[in-house]
Amino acid sequence: MLSAALLALLLSACAAPMAGNGPRSAAQPVEIGIAAFNDFHGNLEPPRQPVATPDGNGGTVLVPAGGAAWFASALDSIRAKYAHHLTVSAGDMISASPLASSLYLDEPTIGVMNRLGLDFNAVGNHEFDRGREELQRMQNGGCAKLTSKQPCQIEQFKGAKFRYLAATTRLPGGQTLFPASALRTFGKGTQKVTVGVIGLTLKGTAELVDAVRIAGLTFADEATTINAEVPRLKAAGADAIVLVIHEGGKTTGAPDPQGCAGLAGGIRPILDALEPGVDVVVSGHTHWDYICDYPGRDPARPMLLTSAGFYGREITDITLTIDPAAHRVVARRARNVIVQSEPFNSARGSVAVTPLFPQFAPRADIAAYVKTYADAAKELATRPVGKLSGPASRGEGALASTGGTLGNLIADAQLAATRRAGAQIAFTNPFGNRAAIVPAADGSVSFGSIYLAQPFGNRLITKTMTGAEIKAVLEQGLDGTRPEQVLAPSAGLVFRFDRTRAPGNRVVSLRLNGAQLDPAARFRVTINSFLASGGDGFTGFAGKPEAITGAVDLEALEAYLRAADAREVPHENRTELVGG
Repeated sequence: MLSAALLALLLSACAAPMAGNGPRSAAQPVEIGIAAFNDFHGNLEPPRQPVATPDGNGGTVLVPAGGAAWFASALDSIRAKYAHHLTVSAGDMISASPLASSLYLDEPTIGVMNRLGLDFNAVGNHEFDRGREELQRMQNGGCAKLTSKQPCQIEQFKGAKFRYLAATTRLPGGQTLFPASALRTFGKGTQKVTVGVIGLTLKGTAELVDAVRIAGLTFADEATTINAEVPRLKAAGADAIVLVIHEGGKTTGAPDPQGCAGLAGGIRPILDALEPGVDVVVSGHTHWDYICDYPGRDPARPMLLTSAGFYGREITDITLTIDPAAHRVVARRARNVIVQSEPFNSARGSVAVTPLFPQFAPRADIAAYVKTYADAAKELATRPVGKLSGPASRGEGALASTGGTLGNLIADAQLAATRRAGAQIAFTNPFGNRAAIVPAADGSVSFGSIYLAQPFGNRLITKTMTGAEIKAVLEQGLDGTRPEQVLAPSAGLVFRFDRTRAPGNRVVSLRLNGAQLDPAARFRVTINSFLASGGDGFTGFAGKPEAITGAVDLEALEAYLRAADAREVPHENRTELVGG
């Protein structure tokens, strides 16, 4: 029989907490890293377009950036900071690509992204350039021939290991082309958190893609779709919501990848219509870079809005801190990392490496993979097509919505190619002219260079339009309902416009060969097939009579260059802003 003293000792021991089994400590915040980019456009090799950024002394420095192998190293450096991470892309990963990717239907770009461990890509408008079935092949793999180009030329194509997301892209039955969203869980026990990712393209995709390529598809309202998807993800356990959307904005003032001054554009009305719940918005489409705390409907919990420019020249490093007990984001921050790579010569001169930013080394496995495709495309890419007197550049800075000397050159080439169809005027859309043409030291221009400038393979269409109809279609690019785009005209046509006037009345002067264009007179006008069907919102070109189909736009440009010993770059100002 136990003594009273011994019994008391045993009871005391049972009541005392055992070592290591004290009260459970509160769950600690969990940090998630998100590496984000957009508008890669198959730029496997350095795109030779620098990033403009503050130099720290009140000026701007141009930084050589991009190239898949350097991009891989920059991505690795970001991921190394986090125990848990995601990598997302906000669309236009493929199409409008350089030859090393485009010749092979962008299969090598998918191959690079597989090797980099991309998690999700929101479809962009350019993902549809080769049609719905070809986009589905990008996801699922296989060698079915669905375009004019032969698939699987270098290797068997196994498809994307990452997941395409397409919340607004609807099939005739109402279901989405790809999943609308996805969940990704990190950690265990009390430290487990779940991130919901919604991916979608802009509603205006139907205006940006040849209608034949998207037959049967519709594009739903962005905000309505997002507001319906957020509560579903929350109900499924999402502690944080990341929106990856192929729509964006632009800022004002001096270039600043970390800035948000004067943000405007298509993304704003979407964000303003969102119910609270989205924590981060990764955007794209406008080829702009910015980091913004966007207030939305809940100024106390602003959304973090980001964009990483274009062509893989930057990666956004996003940090989310999540409280796993409260199931919400408690802190967020981001910065754009410039993928500084190697120096090059541009239309504006030499662009050197700068010590102001880290220079990344190319990752060997990605470099070797890219080289396989670059070597295969080299013979065609380096083939000479003629000579130019100097660089032909796109509009830049305040003139970004205009065609620049490149627009002049392309419009002149298209006019020359369609004179037999009676063409008197030609127009090209600046947004479709993708890169400056920079000749070599002796003036020679390669096929790869003109392909970079015009990668879409549109046919030239010559139609009959009245002077009034020509003015009306020019007004469409200035109406303020979409990003401004001042059509680039061929030689002899000059117009002046005033943004301060009412939409529909902003073209104040329109002359052909020095004479005011007669509104009632009929003219033969050449545009590319994308514009001819009303693309980019220029519906005034659609349905016009006496249409004659001509050469492919790229063939017209090559023929125009070949027809001169050294083609002079047309520097005259054919579009003039007046009044502000």
